[in-house]
Amino acid sequence: MHDFCFTIPYGLLLVLGGVFGFVKKGSTASLAGGAGTGALLILAGYLSLQAFHKKRNSYSALILETGIAGLLTWIMGQRYAETGKIMPAGMVAGLSFVMAVFYVYKLATGGNHIAPKKE
Repeated sequence: MHDFCFTIPYGLLLVLGGVFGFVKKGSTASLAGGAGTGALLILAGYLSLQAFHKKRNSYSALILETGIAGLLTWIMGQRYAETGKIMPAGMVAGLSFVMAVFYVYKLATGGNHIAPKKE
């Protein structure tokens, strides 16, 4: 699977979670954190998709995705440890951990595998 296949939905989920947290609790931190990181992930996924269409790898997008997922794992993991609340801290930490492992795997295996050109 290509990184953008998971990154764009992951980013959308974070944006929606941030907006939901803002609407439900009035939390500007949720809005800024969720929408900010989600938007960056959507942008990175889009850049990776565009590079894939050009039969290239976008390592900068993959590194950005890995960094954001790792950061969210750390921050939300700490928040989960403090509060014990599954939603949203535990859920975001778990999902971000899975995504970080996936991104590290993609980096270790050379990014998105691009089929050779047919002649």
